Amino acid sequence: MTEMTLVDAPPRRTAVVRGQVRPQDLPTFLAQAFETVSATVDRQRNHVTGPPVTVYRTVSGEKFDVEAGFPVAHEIAPDGAVIPSELPGSRTVETVHVGPYETLPDTYQQIHAWLGEHGLRAAPLMWEAYLTDPDDPAHRHEAGPCTLVVQPVQPAPLSSRGLGT
Repeated sequence: MTEMTLVDAPPRRTAVVRGQVRPQDLPTFLAQAFETVSATVDRQRNHVTGPPVTVYRTVSGEKFDVEAGFPVAHEIAPDGAVIPSELPGSRTVETVHVGPYETLPDTYQQIHAWLGEHGLRAAPLMWEAYLTDPDDPAHRHEAGPCTLVVQPVQPAPLSSRGLGT
């Protein structure tokens, strides 16, 4: 089992591109979004304060409603496809997934099992922060890319914990 950590995460400003994306189109969308946001951040003389992130707002049908970009020092001005957003301040459970992106669903299953065991449930949103660049040999972990997986949480209803009537 992957190690899970409860964290009181502060809110963080982000500059992102938002889209409705099919899972198979996600790598192309992310690459374009990260490049576009990076150029906009530079042009606006802002600066990135953390690794690239993908926020999963909702999953509906065969598409993800996602935001992809970077945490930034100051609120970004809307510019073309780039908009300001925020990683909300909240209680989260976090874990580092080491391995190919194709195995991330296993980590999400472990998070949801852990939540159930600890009387918690997933709150809206979830995000991933890409700690290593899989295309950069100098930053590649031998087991694969390292991805911080963050799931905001809330207490489970009493009835689902066996305490209600």
